[in-house]
Amino acid sequence: MTIDGRIARGDRTRAAVLDRAVARATEDGLDGLSLGQLATDLGVSKSGLFAHWRSKEDLQLATVEQAREQFVEHVVRPALKAPRGIRRLWSLHDHRIRFYEDRHLPGGCFFAKVQFEFSVRPGTVRDRLTEHFAIWTDFVEGLAREAVAAGELVDETNPHQLAYELESFALSAVLLSRIKSPEPTYHYARRAARDRLRTLATDPDLLPEA
Repeated sequence: MTIDGRIARGDRTRAAVLDRAVARATEDGLDGLSLGQLATDLGVSKSGLFAHWRSKEDLQLATVEQAREQFVEHVVRPALKAPRGIRRLWSLHDHRIRFYEDRHLPGGCFFAKVQFEFSVRPGTVRDRLTEHFAIWTDFVEGLAREAVAAGELVDETNPHQLAYELESFALSAVLLSRIKSPEPTYHYARRAARDRLRTLATDPDLLPEA
């Protein structure tokens, strides 16, 4: 095998391990991850994984980044195809709920799980999670400000408050869907966001009917 071939194979193995790590973390948390467990899950050599991650913290940080990439791929990029303004803000929420609804991850939401796990545990992992949450919040608030600037949300709209409300609807859905019937739970999360946006919209017809 050529050097390029070995590199490509190593990259594929690394991606497969991290995808599995993200999935496992939604059920067992980041502390529940181990290279031995992941190697067994995927049928690869444990010793080979040490070339990628020298410590458990390295593995945890890499798993956080992989989860972010998955979220961007399934939620953010599709949402950005919607027209700028209130429809893009709605599309972001809708794709997020769809990501949970389609059960891409067995435990529902990676970030909901691990942010709770590390909320009172100072360190590098918590700092990285805090950084990603701040970036996400700024992104949602930015979409809200764009919608106000486009004249599609009323001038009195508070982007901080709206981002908080949309976050609450989504997190409630993913948590309650684990203990209640998922279908109505996700329906309520969509309806709550749609109704809230329609109350702030200068033209409610830009959003879908319930």
